[in-house]
Amino acid sequence: MQENLGLKHNPWLLKTPPLSSEYQMYLDEKDGQKVIVCVVGSTTLLYAFEAIEDLHQMLKASGDWVELGSADEQKPAKEGTVEAWARDESNPRGGWYGLKKGLRGRFGMYMPPLLEALGLAEVEHSPKNNRMRAL
Repeated sequence: MQENLGLKHNPWLLKTPPLSSEYQMYLDEKDGQKVIVCVVGSTTLLYAFEAIEDLHQMLKASGDWVELGSADEQKPAKEGTVEAWARDESNPRGGWYGLKKGLRGRFGMYMPPLLEALGLAEVEHSPKNNRMRAL
């Protein structure tokens, strides 16, 4: 593994699950809190650092494939998906893992490839309706 991979000067270079778009992610700190920074073109999204371990634990507990179900913050998330879990008040965070109001969604699009890159999950790469499971 590359040294310092996942830091601002050496981000993870990832592709969305359908392999249609590239983006970058790295770990940083904002307001004294560890965050995951996701840079998609000119848009920057922020996710809680705990999302990595919490999502992995949720996938392990499910014991099977979980649909990603990515959706913008303003749209409802399909029930039973990674996206719905990342917004649900019953998750370990008690709600949204997305930290930037207005851009808190799309968790199901951008977080799964990071877990795959970290060797924590397997992600499908079909044009639509992708799923993931814990490794």
